[in-house]
Amino acid sequence: MSTGFHLSWKEIWRNRGRFLLFSLVIALITLLILFIAALGEGLGAGNREYIENLNAELIVYRDTAQLSIASSQIGCETRNALRGVNGVADVGAIGFSSVAIPEVRGGEALDISLIGVEPGKPGEPPVVKGQGLERRNANEALIDGMVAEVTGLQVGDRFNIRSPQGGEEEFYMLKVIGVTESQMYGIRPSIFVPIVKWDEIRPKAAPSRGAEDPACNVAAVKLQDPTEINSLRQRLVAQVRDIDAVDLKTAYQNTPGYSAQQTTLNTQNGFALLIGLLVIGGFFQIQTLQKVPQIGMLKAIGTPNGVIALSALIQIVIVNVLGVLIGGLVTFGLSLIFPPGIPLVFEPSSAATAVGSILVIGPLGGLVSVRLSLRVEPLIALGLGG
Repeated sequence: MSTGFHLSWKEIWRNRGRFLLFSLVIALITLLILFIAALGEGLGAGNREYIENLNAELIVYRDTAQLSIASSQIGCETRNALRGVNGVADVGAIGFSSVAIPEVRGGEALDISLIGVEPGKPGEPPVVKGQGLERRNANEALIDGMVAEVTGLQVGDRFNIRSPQGGEEEFYMLKVIGVTESQMYGIRPSIFVPIVKWDEIRPKAAPSRGAEDPACNVAAVKLQDPTEINSLRQRLVAQVRDIDAVDLKTAYQNTPGYSAQQTTLNTQNGFALLIGLLVIGGFFQIQTLQKVPQIGMLKAIGTPNGVIALSALIQIVIVNVLGVLIGGLVTFGLSLIFPPGIPLVFEPSSAATAVGSILVIGPLGGLVSVRLSLRVEPLIALGLGG
């Protein structure tokens, strides 16, 4: 072990420029893989964050919507029927639309998800500052942390919402009464308003006042016993007409583009790992070919194959770890200066998986060079054999 480490370290030190350069190449591969992982996590969170954090166990759609929130419509009668099913603790209406806050910092509009909820019902997120919604038709709003960060809005401030009504752009003034944690939906930050006010503000073909009991897109169902989610789902579908009910994971996986997006990014990540494997393997194979005479000399003086293989493997691990360390530090530094609007989320678990993958592919890529060094014939390597 000590001999193998000594041989490996001596070669690295004497050719430190070459090995440092290759460590930087591994650092760039690490940077690429970590950013792809962060982008996948960020885009995924931007689609699922609100639904994933709902204070409910089931989402109810219109059965003809095929789990498409935009195509679903749940009326007041259906929501009342859901409340009457045994085992249901509460039901909340949720409506989704897209509007904009005009002239935030820098003078540009901020596209947001406008989410209508029933005050005090499932669907309304918990606040971290201020208070929750109280009245069904009040000109009040909860804003998520991303909106607060980008716009600088605080509890008590008033702001305008721009929404198309027919052929005109209408503006609605709302008061911030609370701030929630990040609750992105549709890769946009979110604001929450009472469901009646949502029905009034949401983009429509013609201007109209919000109905007292407007239809919503979906209903959030909170159960008395969350462990009975499967039996309750079947009971809801059997007892209430024209609905479909799914758990939260199924709901956010069926948001527009979520599955295709994640599949694309996972494929990119797989190709990046494959490229890393080939690059690392190619470098160490060339490195081994350049030192065939030295390996032949070591074998000629009686150095065991095990020591030579261990030396090559230790060398691969050292260079790989150094490259991953540099790449990780650079990635961490860059993550501190990115603006909040860029959908990058460096989750510890996904980052650890990415780093672990790189640490594994390094030795795997170098196995070719280890095998090559074991097959070196001393006499041929020294030019003394035919």
